[in-house]
Amino acid sequence: MAHLEFEAPLVELEERIAALEALTERGAPEAEAIDSEIQNLKAQAEDLQRELYEELDVWKKVQLSRHPDRPYLLDYAPLLFEDLVELHGDRRFGDDPAIVSGFGRFQGEIIAFVGHQKGRAAKDKAHRNFGMAHPEGYRKAIRVMKLAERAGRAVLTFVDTPGAYPGLGAEERGQAEAIGSAISTMAELRVPVVCTILGEGGSGGALAIGVANRVLMFEYATYSVITPEGCASILWRDGTKSAEAAEQLKLLARDAKRFGVIDEVVPEPPLGAHRRPDVAAASLGERLKHHLDALRALSPEALIEQRYERFRALGTWC
Repeated sequence: MAHLEFEAPLVELEERIAALEALTERGAPEAEAIDSEIQNLKAQAEDLQRELYEELDVWKKVQLSRHPDRPYLLDYAPLLFEDLVELHGDRRFGDDPAIVSGFGRFQGEIIAFVGHQKGRAAKDKAHRNFGMAHPEGYRKAIRVMKLAERAGRAVLTFVDTPGAYPGLGAEERGQAEAIGSAISTMAELRVPVVCTILGEGGSGGALAIGVANRVLMFEYATYSVITPEGCASILWRDGTKSAEAAEQLKLLARDAKRFGVIDEVVPEPPLGAHRRPDVAAASLGERLKHHLDALRALSPEALIEQRYERFRALGTWC
């Protein structure tokens, strides 16, 4: 299992525990003494867990949102949905693997899903472009959301990106227009829309699939107009000030909830979603069902109006 620098002491303890447990399984003669040592190490690990995770600073939480083992959409999808069918291509240029979209059955009902996918191994990360979508990715998302609207199906979106891809090819193919069109399309959808910030929520690349009636956010996710590194390079011309930028950006789930940017913080398992993706998926599934049930009571016109008023209210100065 990959780990962050601040997790290293805990990972070392867990590896020692696993090695000792393997000895007892093989019937080592000193089994009683080994069991005693295992219990002692487990107690130390619990104390260390509390010490590490109860006092996490902002930068460490940013690191957790990018944890190399953090579950992505394609990790959650089989745990949340049945009968998954992924759709590809924008019917204009091509397919963008940084955006995954299609239909599935959630709690017995067919829904549409759209979300970023970062990729796990090096080759897959390059294939998915680290979750940074091109214009064709957002146009694919638009295509699937309009299909869902025609079929009267709710839309679930999942954000996990540092931002839209800023490369020359993306700009040539109309990145800004694609993001704007996605935002406009979502604002006018006549079906319930629920968005979840899974890990990183960065800039317009996140907002392009984030215009929802309800916006949820995992406990250790982040949501901001720019990455801390990008902010530091612009404000101070110094990438080493990323931690300071993270403090100033107020990008944590608790901040987003306080400012009304999101509607609910979804709790994660102890030590983060990467430790127990199944528990995180169960928690998220319960909250998604709760919000979808509430939104189904609204008419198409009321859904559009609620979504409009929700986003118009952001940034209001009292």
